[in-house]
Amino acid sequence: MRSIWNGAISFGLVSIPIKLVNATENHSISFRQIHTEDGGRIRYRKVCELEDREVTTAEIGKGYEDADGSIIPITEDDLAALPIPTAKTIEIVAFVPADRIDPLQMDTAYYLSANGVPAAKPYTLLREALKRSQKVAIAKFALRGRERLGMLRVVDDVIAMHGLLWPDEIRATESVAPDTDVKVREAELDLADALMDTLGDVDMDSLHDDYRAAVEEMIATKVEGGGATAPAPAAEAGGGKVIDLMAALESSVRAARSARGEGSGAGAKDGKDGKDAEVTALTSRRSTARKSTSSAPKQVGGKKSTATKASTKSGARAATKSTAKTAAKSTAAAPKKSTAKKTTTAKKTSGTSATAKKTTPRKRASA
Repeated sequence: MRSIWNGAISFGLVSIPIKLVNATENHSISFRQIHTEDGGRIRYRKVCELEDREVTTAEIGKGYEDADGSIIPITEDDLAALPIPTAKTIEIVAFVPADRIDPLQMDTAYYLSANGVPAAKPYTLLREALKRSQKVAIAKFALRGRERLGMLRVVDDVIAMHGLLWPDEIRATESVAPDTDVKVREAELDLADALMDTLGDVDMDSLHDDYRAAVEEMIATKVEGGGATAPAPAAEAGGGKVIDLMAALESSVRAARSARGEGSGAGAKDGKDGKDAEVTALTSRRSTARKSTSSAPKQVGGKKSTATKASTKSGARAATKSTAKTAAKSTAAAPKKSTAKKTTTAKKTSGTSATAKKTTPRKRASA
């Protein structure tokens, strides 16, 4: 690997000559700008605004734009004359526990390589000291025209350095958190814990860039002169929906366990008492409740409600009145002689039925 910086690590009175090598690389696919009509490349040229002509790299220097828009030229000699003790030195200023470093400060990573045979012994000494102390070294160094902060730690048998942002470069978290008072129930936390346990650990080496692979496949297809690639399935629209959080968590646990082959996915355990959790949307519960209220009468002590009783009695009375009116009209329309004859026959008949007795008084009342 090509080194991008040569210098030394200053470790007290010990100086360790090192080379700085990039520890990471960018695998993202870059595109060129082209003219869509004919495919010609679009290039940017460096043009002097005053002379309106293109200039070469050798003619280009540095300048600082003042508040009024004027440019102040800055030469390499001006920068070299600045009193920066870390210009060619990674100066270790402290050793601290690794958890003291906020991951928000992490920046570009580098490998530090021992520069030459004489550097092997002090390099190994610093590496082993970092291992045994289980601490990281905080250092200052200058790179690409500015002083930076770094953290040295051991990776395998190599000392690695992470560039760190200065503390004043980290923005405050105020106004970022939700500004409403939200309460989380224990049951929701239990399901969240169950989901975290189900997702479990991951082998970091197994993670890869699916989008880059798809772009490479699409480019290969075009190079070979093939047709268009199959369109990706449309993503489900999930923004702006009001959901039942408990149902969403339960479904997530169920899906995660099914994906890991830990169950059929028909039921998800809540992770606390081992019972099967049922997923029911909030809208379903409300509609079911309304349906139950409208279709079934209230039950009090196992009996029908007073309203139901009153309704039944009213219906019975209405039916009786209707029957009585009908009977009265029929009796009035019939001849009086026939009525008298029927009455005499009914009196002489022994074992008169209860129905006849009830009917006779109603007829007299009508007469």
